[in-house]
Amino acid sequence: MEAFSDGVLAVAITLLVLDLHASAAEPETLATQLQRGWPSFAAYAVSFFVIGVVWINHHAVVNLVAHVDRRLLFYNLLLLFFVSTIPFTTSTLAEYLYPSHGASTSVAVLLYGVSTEGMAVAFTLMLWHMTRAELTTRPVTRQQANRAVLRFGVGTLVYPVVTLVGIISAPTMLLLYAALTAYYAFEQTPILSDRPPRGPQAT
Repeated sequence: MEAFSDGVLAVAITLLVLDLHASAAEPETLATQLQRGWPSFAAYAVSFFVIGVVWINHHAVVNLVAHVDRRLLFYNLLLLFFVSTIPFTTSTLAEYLYPSHGASTSVAVLLYGVSTEGMAVAFTLMLWHMTRAELTTRPVTRQQANRAVLRFGVGTLVYPVVTLVGIISAPTMLLLYAALTAYYAFEQTPILSDRPPRGPQAT
């Protein structure tokens, strides 16, 4: 499961860069092209770290697993489904980031919001099922499980709010996504911190 997921994540994060363009054939200078193309670079940067942090947290979650069952595989597949949509929703958002596109900007924002919300829901389902089905490397109490799912599942509540903000201001939405990604860059699976230390302890 981990190896297959790593492959999908690697492809998705690589595809992001294909939408960054600059050409000597253009009448504008390179500096002007880069300035005009800031939506693509901003969307790329945010989405790169979104997928990157998903990859890091996926490893953290898999480290909790002693074995997998069919349901966990399907939840993981759901996560990969939404991750694989990120290159498309990123390029669409960059294309329609300017308010002058009107209703199309809102649609692009909603598409990106669906991708991120889908990832958050799938991740939360994975952690919830692992703790309920006793798939973890050691027993987890219900209190520990609830605390972990609540802390890890913050995005399922916040991403829709950020998307609504994006309908008003897409650039502000990107900044909020960057802040949420920074939140998830820190360890958000507190069950890991409860694991007993490895190896002999100094006395």
